[in-house]
Amino acid sequence: MSVQPLNDEPRGEEILAVFDTAFGELLAADPAAFRVKFRKMAASAFAFYRGTACLFYHDLDAEKRGGPYLDERTSRVWIHGDLHAENFGTYMDATGRLIFNVNDFDEAYVGPFTWDLKRFSASIALIGYAKALSDEQITELVRVYAAAYRERIHALATGAKSDEVPPFTLDTAEGPLLDALRDARALTRFGLLDSMTEIRDFERRFAPGGGSIELDAATRYKVLAAFDGYLETLPETSLARPDSYRVKDVVGRRGIGIGSAGLPSYNILLEGHSDALENDVVIYIKQAQTPAVSRHITDPAIRGYFQHEGHRTVLSQRALQQHADPWLGWTELDGAGQLVAEVSPYAVDLDWGDIDDTEEIAAVVADLGRATATMHAAADDQSGESLVPFSTERAIDAAIAADEEGFGELLVSFAHDYGARARADHQIFVDLFRNGRIPGL
Repeated sequence: MSVQPLNDEPRGEEILAVFDTAFGELLAADPAAFRVKFRKMAASAFAFYRGTACLFYHDLDAEKRGGPYLDERTSRVWIHGDLHAENFGTYMDATGRLIFNVNDFDEAYVGPFTWDLKRFSASIALIGYAKALSDEQITELVRVYAAAYRERIHALATGAKSDEVPPFTLDTAEGPLLDALRDARALTRFGLLDSMTEIRDFERRFAPGGGSIELDAATRYKVLAAFDGYLETLPETSLARPDSYRVKDVVGRRGIGIGSAGLPSYNILLEGHSDALENDVVIYIKQAQTPAVSRHITDPAIRGYFQHEGHRTVLSQRALQQHADPWLGWTELDGAGQLVAEVSPYAVDLDWGDIDDTEEIAAVVADLGRATATMHAAADDQSGESLVPFSTERAIDAAIAADEEGFGELLVSFAHDYGARARADHQIFVDLFRNGRIPGL
């Protein structure tokens, strides 16, 4: 993509039109939440980029009819949809292992595998620019990411054994990834519960304040009915103890993240796997959003595969993430699809704030390339879903093999071009926002 010098006014109108399509209804319902979201986005070009997957896919729209490395199969891969350098972190999988990998699957869908790689590469350009790295250093980082992705995809496609491509765990991770895992290991369920709840009359309840909202009787009834529907979506192997599902309390929450503005959300406190109060579990029910990429994928077989956005989010996460959260499921509330998952005590995001040495940055970027490849390879004919009925790693490996040298250069070119566009768009956005040009705010 070649970025021409931007005339601020036409591009500003274009940005506003994309925002209206993506955020219009939610913004009208909760403008205060979007004022918070937009102030966070105004803080930096990277924060703006994080919050504007809708604009990214709008700009990529011309490529939906094809592009380098894309064919009938590689255009139909389960993708993360919002793959940037900060969407990686720790989680505890269903087997009790702490894993470092991709997280946050709200935007996941089925589409061209290169879209994930381009979105990540542009994020590296933005982080590199913010750390005052030269264009040559940014180029090298994107090449490192591309090479690591390529190497891991090829290993998986040619039948490498699982012990040759292990996940990032306390035993295998290094550097900042290992630091994140160690930080996660130091966290406790009790610590999470202590921050959100209190003991009243010998039972744990949600504590008032801290963003929690007391529910009226009618809303509480609807949420509990949705919870009953959610239980039917859990795998049979998920939980063995019936009392694990006993509801102790329920409260409302406001969507406060960059990607969650205006989305209704609820927290439910459950008994957990024993009667001990320190083993209680908090799950959340959150209205799932329409993924930005879906507006640019027109295949009716993909659209028709999902009951609603909550169903899509869960199937996508289960496909892309091996041994996903055992509490992960979906339901409906007020006719809208909902995502349900545990509020994990063991979630630590990768912190780029102290990763400044160029060799360390390169090592992290290489690991994230390997993690991306492993994610793409997991979601195929072995995932249990019929939507992608072929080996994605073999399809991607064959496509890249047709032009090995061009693969990294495609991502390098895109990273620089779109990084520059995102920085310019960020400034346009800030001027629109501070001058009252965004309708509804």
